[in-house]
Amino acid sequence: MIRKLVFLALVLIGAAAAFLAFSWWSAGPTKEETGIIVAEGTGIGALGQELAEQGQIGLSPSLWRLNARLFGGGDPIQAGEFTIPPGTSAADILDIIQHGRPVQRFVTIPEGMPSILVQERVQATDLLTGDAPLPPEGTVLPQTYSFQRGDSRAAVIARMQEAMSDTLEELWPTRTSRSVVETPAEAVILASIVEKETAKASERRMVAGVYSNRLRIGMKLDADPTVIYPVTKGKPLGRRIRRSELNDVNDYNTYAMAGLPAGPIANPGRESIAAVLDPQETDALYFVADGTGGHIFADTLEEHNRNVAKWYALRRQRGEM
Repeated sequence: MIRKLVFLALVLIGAAAAFLAFSWWSAGPTKEETGIIVAEGTGIGALGQELAEQGQIGLSPSLWRLNARLFGGGDPIQAGEFTIPPGTSAADILDIIQHGRPVQRFVTIPEGMPSILVQERVQATDLLTGDAPLPPEGTVLPQTYSFQRGDSRAAVIARMQEAMSDTLEELWPTRTSRSVVETPAEAVILASIVEKETAKASERRMVAGVYSNRLRIGMKLDADPTVIYPVTKGKPLGRRIRRSELNDVNDYNTYAMAGLPAGPIANPGRESIAAVLDPQETDALYFVADGTGGHIFADTLEEHNRNVAKWYALRRQRGEM
């Protein structure tokens, strides 16, 4: 009799174990790809509750928790967003969340993008929440940022601003004797002009050198982008600058005043900031476009006027004037 009871108990234990194993490793109920966002600090029980509510497992939360304790190992649960293929078993779902790579999404801020366009880009980025605030000009570091579904737009922009603060703190000690900026804020202002004046990375230090020379001797910067900024807040002008705009006296128009404008005219990248902190040693005071996307530099006004004449001739040849 005792042997029969022992045998029956063993059969029942085996059947229970087989049931648990089957429910844990058998295909899940989903018919298409799904996803889950796991918050920081989520435990096994809370994870099972969420998976059951979303119909991603065919187990009750209590049975999930038991199986996870028995078969899931002790590795921690990662926070983040995870993709779950159709029909994934409960065992594989836990493995994905413990050891898989969370989904990463990205938003890119190009060098020289003004804050008004940063705000628009972040606002238009899907899967973020809330409204995007308008960051003060020059406080965002242009680069690519990762985010997770459900992150707030305000939090993403705050990370962009933190990256700029960290970059300025890192680069400021590299300032050389050739630099004319006296504060990190001035570095951002001048770097934003350099960023807007040249699209060639190889020219940044040279353009910074020219503007540093002008600032050092009290010569006006005569930078077209500073004229445009009060008109469009950094957005493309879409037409030629008017004579009235060149003559307009305001805190940004460097044709009407010497020195730096009142603030940045865009969000400069790391390399432009580095350029104004360590500008190229040069005697040049002038530059003009060369027709290839770069510029020709000159030490004297006479030389510069000849370069301008060549540029105008090339534009007339192209039918641009």
